[in-house]
Amino acid sequence: MDDRLNRLEEESVYIIREAYAKFTKPGMLWSIGKDSTVLLWLARKAFLGRSPIPLVHIDTAFKIPEMIKHRDRLVREWGLQLIIGRNDAALQAGMGPEKGRLECCTALKTEALRQTVKEHGFDVILLGIRRDEERSRSKERVFSARNAGFEWKYKEQPPEIWNQYNTDFPPGSHVRVHPLLAWTEVDIWEYIEQEKIPVVTLYFARNGKRYRSLGCWPCTAPIDSEAATVKEIIAELKSLGQSERAGRAQDQANAYAMQKLRAKGYM
Repeated sequence: MDDRLNRLEEESVYIIREAYAKFTKPGMLWSIGKDSTVLLWLARKAFLGRSPIPLVHIDTAFKIPEMIKHRDRLVREWGLQLIIGRNDAALQAGMGPEKGRLECCTALKTEALRQTVKEHGFDVILLGIRRDEERSRSKERVFSARNAGFEWKYKEQPPEIWNQYNTDFPPGSHVRVHPLLAWTEVDIWEYIEQEKIPVVTLYFARNGKRYRSLGCWPCTAPIDSEAATVKEIIAELKSLGQSERAGRAQDQANAYAMQKLRAKGYM
């Protein structure tokens, strides 16, 4: 195993086990993307091949069908506990991307997650975000508290020095844990290559296009690419200067769109 990947794996497994030990009812967000699938793989490694932490998939009703097929196949093959959260009231009221990207994400993702957390009583949610992915995420901590309304006060976060994580939070807090925060996009793909982790085929080039970041189909655009294997994706990423989320519409809606969304509880 590559030394860097070995160190990252060990640190992430430690964080996952710490979250499981310190909280009463953890859940793990699974978007079906590469990062959260790596997080799922690490959770299975942390607990001898079967994760005791239930997966939470927020279904906006606008996911690319191939993503849902991939999700359902892995649930069957790996014997996963899956909870699907969905803001049916907003969908029935006609919510969609045409109402505004930020409004749609808030209703169909943030509010759906809030409803799911409340319904199932989760006191902590593990997510597969990375600091290098997008600038608001670079401000995150590994153990990150939100208030009861899911609001994130990113200017008031305590420091995390020498892997000393704060795991004591006041009652009523909504805590998020980010075991992949120190990973990079290249790390993720090199780990996928090393571990032979199955990822949805949308990441691999077809007819000169592939998806680098996955979301809802109206808001996610593929990039120009000929990378049809994991090795080719790694080589491509090492030569690119473009942001990973350049094809995500919500990131383009406003200069601080993601920071505004995340401050209100977005993933």
